[in-house]
Amino acid sequence: MGGKDPTGSAVDGTPMTAAAVQAALAEVADAGDAVHLQRFFKTGPGEYGEGDVFIGVRVPQTRSVAKRFAALPLSEIDVLLDSAVHEHRLAGLVVLNAAMARAMKPRTYDVAAQEKIVDLYLAAVRRGRVNNWDLVDVSAENVLGPWLLDRPRDLLFQLAQQDSLWERRVALLSTFAFIKAGDASTTFDLCERLLTDRRDLIQKAVGWMLREVGKRIARPQLTTFLDHHAPEMGRTALSYATEHLKPEARQHYRELR
Repeated sequence: MGGKDPTGSAVDGTPMTAAAVQAALAEVADAGDAVHLQRFFKTGPGEYGEGDVFIGVRVPQTRSVAKRFAALPLSEIDVLLDSAVHEHRLAGLVVLNAAMARAMKPRTYDVAAQEKIVDLYLAAVRRGRVNNWDLVDVSAENVLGPWLLDRPRDLLFQLAQQDSLWERRVALLSTFAFIKAGDASTTFDLCERLLTDRRDLIQKAVGWMLREVGKRIARPQLTTFLDHHAPEMGRTALSYATEHLKPEARQHYRELR
């Protein structure tokens, strides 16, 4: 897109509104895909995504639509995040990621804008609008991660103590940004606190972040953590964490349980 005019529309005339995003997503929605996505994201009674609504837009299509609305105001992003439709919320988070990336760039660095984005995101998380694993995974490391990289991280430990599965996963996934910057300290601290959390999506997040420490920072840091904590880890977390170790090392840690 070539930009935005003072009336709040793109230069091609597309209005920068949540309604316009929803209409664009509706154009590429597929009823058959909606059925598949409802099953895939566990929306049945008692499942983690219970009651979520899908219209059948695949992730690449959602990202393509979101790219067209990069100038969407935060107030309109918030409207998307309050939608009952999963793809609307996903599109809103993708646009929010882009806004945070712009606000973090050296040439457009804007602390006030960053604060507004983080406040909007946290409010959405706390009112249960970032409420499936894909929504968490696409946003936490791109919004909270960069914001907290050079700041105190108490917020993540507060989130990790919440009853909400999604707030706990947000805490863990935010540390992916730290791992990519070469810092595993917060990841280890949070994993220690959540080792006994046997919810499957927390188990997977713990193991995934530990694995990334071994891949991206240093394998000895991972194995030192496992030497101390493998006996108390759940099977899923341990399997994910040791995925890229040699077979004999994986077997060794399994035998510690």
